[in-house]
Amino acid sequence: MRLALFNHGRLGIVDGDDLVDVTEQLAGPGPYGPAGPLHRHIEQLAAGTVRLPDLAPGLRTPLSGAALAAPLPLPGKIVGAPVNYLDHQAEMEYTTSVADLGVFLKANSSVIGPGEDILLPYSDKRTDQEGELGVVIGRTASHVSAEEALRHVFGYTCLLDITVRSDEDRSTRKSFDTFTPIGPWIVTADEIPEPDALDLRCDVGGTTRQRTNTADLIFGVRELIAYTSSVMTLYPGDVIATGTPAGVGPLSHGERVVVDIERIGRLEVGVDGSRATPYGQRPGRRSAPAPSH
Repeated sequence: MRLALFNHGRLGIVDGDDLVDVTEQLAGPGPYGPAGPLHRHIEQLAAGTVRLPDLAPGLRTPLSGAALAAPLPLPGKIVGAPVNYLDHQAEMEYTTSVADLGVFLKANSSVIGPGEDILLPYSDKRTDQEGELGVVIGRTASHVSAEEALRHVFGYTCLLDITVRSDEDRSTRKSFDTFTPIGPWIVTADEIPEPDALDLRCDVGGTTRQRTNTADLIFGVRELIAYTSSVMTLYPGDVIATGTPAGVGPLSHGERVVVDIERIGRLEVGVDGSRATPYGQRPGRRSAPAPSH
């Protein structure tokens, strides 16, 4: 199934050219809170409350006219995998990879959905796009093996890990509001039995910058879940950003960014730099010390 959030928090299944509203069928009665009905559904599945949707009576909305939102607007946590493609390691001239660095956390408040804008924070610091496969956890995972890892996956989505090339810590540089576009929906794991064999492309301003296959990941999805769950417990609704290939580059005001992943879909967002400010004017900055006399 392809599960999407649309039209002010409704949960739908993509059926051909339509979205079938299954909000109450899959998530039960509201309210659902800021995490949304899909997060509620994932948690209920993990708890053993199985809800099977019946598409026949559902209210249908043409997909072309639906206002899609981030399918998980407030994940429990977002885990990132730094330097998880060899070609990206080479282009950035890193001497380390995910195997040395481990994983990092992004703020869950950085999530936006299809059609929204990435807000560039600094006018004089480069902000890059990083197209990635996103993995949505479906069952609590702690110290799981690579062989068992996929049993803990609910589904997959397109994801952008936006990054400022500043002097701040990695988690800070990747956690600005709007820095984790997710969508356009989540494809359930049964539709993608092998996540380490998906073509991925990322275009900026109509030009392809990144093209890869997830077979080239240093830590594949199984290994990444196993490693991450050895560090921190993963809960239903958590999201793992699996890493980006070569081709990262600066974003400019007015550009469109598209991530297209085989068997999942196409996520498109905009770029807005109209509110960017100089890096030296950020809150908490420290001026140079006064000379001693």
